[in-house]
Amino acid sequence: MSEIVKPLVSIIIPVFNAENQIARCLRSILNQSFAKEKYEIIVIDDASEDNSKLIWSSLSHESNEIVCIENKENKGLPYCLNRGIEQSQGKYFLRLDSDDYVNEFYIEALYNFLVMNEHYDAVACDYIEVDDSENFLKRRDCFKKPLGCGIIFRKKHWLEIGKYDEDFKLHEEIDFIIRFKSKYSLGRLEMPLYRYRKHSDNITNNLENVNKYSKKLKEKHKNL
Repeated sequence: MSEIVKPLVSIIIPVFNAENQIARCLRSILNQSFAKEKYEIIVIDDASEDNSKLIWSSLSHESNEIVCIENKENKGLPYCLNRGIEQSQGKYFLRLDSDDYVNEFYIEALYNFLVMNEHYDAVACDYIEVDDSENFLKRRDCFKKPLGCGIIFRKKHWLEIGKYDEDFKLHEEIDFIIRFKSKYSLGRLEMPLYRYRKHSDNITNNLENVNKYSKKLKEKHKNL
């Protein structure tokens, strides 16, 4: 009997009301240059109220390569990330937001860079901002304007620093990176492998929430 090989990399995709973008997102991660048996895709649906489930479940049946987790009630982004990573089998994980998509070398390039540069504990890639029609807007340096996505982490480090803080419904990635960089090193891969979609529904467009969680960040990290 052949031994079942666990995936090396887990792709975590939180979903909430993303019916217009989720198909593009999933197709981009299904069509990777990285060997299919070496990565897994985990979708966490946060009680979507639109047709998101119909779309991701349809693609899941087609590919048989997507692990699907459903929340019975809306729990928020950091909860979804933690739940997905907890269920993951990979030694490494990458995050992909459901309204974004990635280059075909997304996994391969980040994984290889981290494996070949052991002095880094995680690696982030540059990204391109696009509009809803996928038109190029701007290339971004991931260090000058960081995202929560486009970073490959070792799962053991996520456990060691205490996972994502579920009290942060926004800026959870900033809080996580602050804690991560207090113990570990983060490198930069100057390749724009991630596509960040700019649209009116971006969660960071809610100014009241931005201010609320920016204040919470400063209170938690007083040396910020």
